[in-house]
This record gives sequence, C-alpha cells and structure tokens, in this order.
Amino acid sequence: MKDVLLIALFALAGAFCAGLAGAVVLRLVRHRSVAVSLAVVAAVTVTAMLAGTLAVARAMFLSAHDLWVVTVVAAMAALVSLAVALLLGRWVVARSHALTKAARDFGDGGSFSAPGGTATAELAALTLELASTSAKLDESRRRERALEASRRELVAWISHDLRTPLAGLRAMAEALEDGVAADPTRYHRQIRTEVERLTAMVTDLFELSRIHAGALTLAPSRLSVYDLVGDALGGADPLAREHGVRLSGEAVQAVPVEVDGKEMTRVLANLLVNAIRHTPPDGTVAVAAERREDTVVLSVTDGCGGIRDEDLPRVFDTGWRGTEARTPPAGAGLGLAIVRGIVEAHAGSAEVRNVPGGCRFEVTLPAAAG
Repeated sequence: MKDVLLIALFALAGAFCAGLAGAVVLRLVRHRSVAVSLAVVAAVTVTAMLAGTLAVARAMFLSAHDLWVVTVVAAMAALVSLAVALLLGRWVVARSHALTKAARDFGDGGSFSAPGGTATAELAALTLELASTSAKLDESRRRERALEASRRELVAWISHDLRTPLAGLRAMAEALEDGVAADPTRYHRQIRTEVERLTAMVTDLFELSRIHAGALTLAPSRLSVYDLVGDALGGADPLAREHGVRLSGEAVQAVPVEVDGKEMTRVLANLLVNAIRHTPPDGTVAVAAERREDTVVLSVTDGCGGIRDEDLPRVFDTGWRGTEARTPPAGAGLGLAIVRGIVEAHAGSAEVRNVPGGCRFEVTLPAAAG
C-alpha cells in the first residue's frame, strides 16, 4: 500500500508540473487561434502523462533500456496526439472563419446564410442564433422602412393640411385689417372654425406622439360597455344629423370592461366620426358590442362602400387616407392610428374588414374579471 501511494505521489507531482506549465502557456496564447489552444491542450495532456510515467519509472529503478522504451512510446503518442489536435483545430478554425464571413455579410445589411457542412454543437448553436437574429433584424428593417415611409407621408399631408387653413386665415385677417371684408361677422366665424380645426389637428398629433413614445398613462376602471357606447352615440349625434346619417346602437350588450373611460370614449368617437364622414346621406352607422369568451368586441359598421383589399392592412397606419373618396375634409389621417394605439395600450386589438355595402371596424378588449 505504501508503494502504491508513493507511485501515485510521483505521478501526481510530474503531472502537476506539466499542467502548471501548460496553464501558463495557455494564458500566453489565449488571444491566438483555437487550433493553437487545442495543440497546447493536447501537448499538456501528453506531457503530463509522460512526466508522470517517467517519474514513476525512475522511482521504480527501471533499466536504462526499459526507460528508453517507455520514453519512445510516450513520445510517439505525443506526436500523434499533437497531429490529431492540429487537424481538429484547423477544421474548427475553418468552420469558424466561414461563420465569421457569413456574420460579416449579415452585419453589412444582408441576410444571414449559414455555411454548409458539419459543425461542432457550439458552432451549430451559434449558427442557429445568428439565423434567428438575422430574421428578427430583417423584420425590424421592414418595419423601419414602413414607419419611415409613413412618417414621410404624414409630414407631407400635415404640411398640406396646415398650409391651406393658414393661407385662408391670413387672407381673412388681411381683409379684416384693410376693412374690405363684406361680412366681418362671417369672417370671424370662419376664422374660429379654422382655428378649431387646427387645434384638433395639433391635439391629435400630441396624442399620437404620446402613444408612440409610450407615455400614454391609463387610469382603468370598471365600466359597462353599454354606458360607453351610449355616451359616444350621444356625442356623435349632432355630426350624424348634419350629414343626414342614422346612428344605431341596438345590438349593445351591457358587459363590463376594465378600461380608461376617457381614452375609450375617444376611441369610439374617432370610429364614429370616421364612419359618419364616409357614409352617404340616409345611410346608417351601426354600433354593436358583445362578449366572446374572455373578450369584449365593439364594432362600428358604416356604409362607405368598402375599402380596397390592398388598402385594408394600412387603414390604421399613421397618416393613411386611402382613396380620394375616403379623404376627410379635415384632419390628417391620425384618428384611426390613435384608435389602434389606445386599444393596444389596453392589451386589445383593432381590425377592419369589408362587409356588404361598407366596412366594419372591430375593437377587441379583455373582458373584466367576474
């Protein structure tokens, strides 16, 4: 037992010295290629075995011939191990270089294309992560391009919509200042109308900026959908009478929701104003609300004649107006974008689809518990 312990100590001492030297070398070459590190690891392993073997052989007083044989065998094993480590390292490095090139192309704005051939588990996992990241970045780029196009359109439309009433205000102000206005009272009324229109546009822009900045603060409370729809119909009734449009709210269930009453009233008001403006005289705008499983669906159906299928996905985009026939006499196409922003802030969704004679806007909200 004592001899076995002595042999183990000699082997441990030799292996420890080789391992310590290898650790120092690995630290010195830590910034070099993986192939170099693998070669060092293989050399340390073989050297540790060789050092332990020689230490034990000397302790056991082997003959010089036997010691030489042990040394030659260990040296041959070391050479083969180093050769295999270098080949493995070159293969890993080649795969790594191919992956680096693919990642570089992906970083330059292209899409990631995984290099062919087999790879280690770590490199394969890295390849999958890069492919997933590439797909996410492609989607992000598409959204960014769409958002930038939407912003350009919004700026162009806002500039046009601001320039027209401002030019009118300037002309009326000059006429009043020069005393050439035939009916000053009518000019004053028109100036007030244009100012209210501009105020509404600025208010919409401010609300939209709050939504996009994530600064929309909600104060949810338990409300009945029936009461929300009733208030919205009451507020939209004068505009509906002016346009000769009938409002219908008969299919409204009294289901509870947890929402910000002020913001949801704005949502319904925007939907109703949009529907009334695009419904011809003697037409009907119908509001409905029903519970579907764990959600509440509010819908506003108008008689606009429908929206082109290719335009349906853009209806809630900022600044969208669609065809000339659907261009409102005021505003800059912000109402429906505000609707979507407020609804999504309530963890809901807003959709639109064509129905016979018009289109239906649906707002889906989580139903109140209990």
